[in-house]
Amino acid sequence: MRLTKKTHACIRLEKDGQTLVIDPGSFSEEDAAVGADVILVTHEHLDHFNEDRLRAALEANPAAGIWTLRSVAEKISAAFPGRVHTVGHGDTFSAAGFDVQVHGELHAVIHPDIPRITNVGYLVDGSVFHPGDALTVPDHPVETLMLPVQAPWNKISEVIDYVREVKPQRAFDIHDALLTDLARPIYDSQIGSLGGTEHDRLAPGETADL
Repeated sequence: MRLTKKTHACIRLEKDGQTLVIDPGSFSEEDAAVGADVILVTHEHLDHFNEDRLRAALEANPAAGIWTLRSVAEKISAAFPGRVHTVGHGDTFSAAGFDVQVHGELHAVIHPDIPRITNVGYLVDGSVFHPGDALTVPDHPVETLMLPVQAPWNKISEVIDYVREVKPQRAFDIHDALLTDLARPIYDSQIGSLGGTEHDRLAPGETADL
């Protein structure tokens, strides 16, 4: 399976001529989801969910579908009848040759005064886990963890402890559009030395074979 990092929280996974895209939000490229056969959305925040990105992908591939939680599905199902599938924690499904498990229920706490919304993570082919905006630990071994390194809701000690708890074979940075180049070496050094696993980051457009 080939992983391609897109800007911020969006990734593309490709295998056997099929493509799965997770979280093509407003911080991602306009064509981030174009060419996708399967699109997964973790939650409704604009940096993860952008209807224009989804519309472009579904218009480019009439066979493509979207799998997401109810709060997002309610926003877009009328525009894409029959192509939006609602999922929640504990669900499993197969699409375009990808097997997906759904883990998690709530977005991480931003501030106690801000109500928490729903958020799900996706484990693809029992290998690659994208948690969205949460530090969800799936009840399944993870080979490749997509690691949200910088957000209003986290700090680096939590990120490091999350890697330690999940215990993946490798971790790649996501949720990093707001992380400046000045800060990146600090994050690389601390996560790499304290996380207990192989840690790397890809620039938007770069790929890795898993």
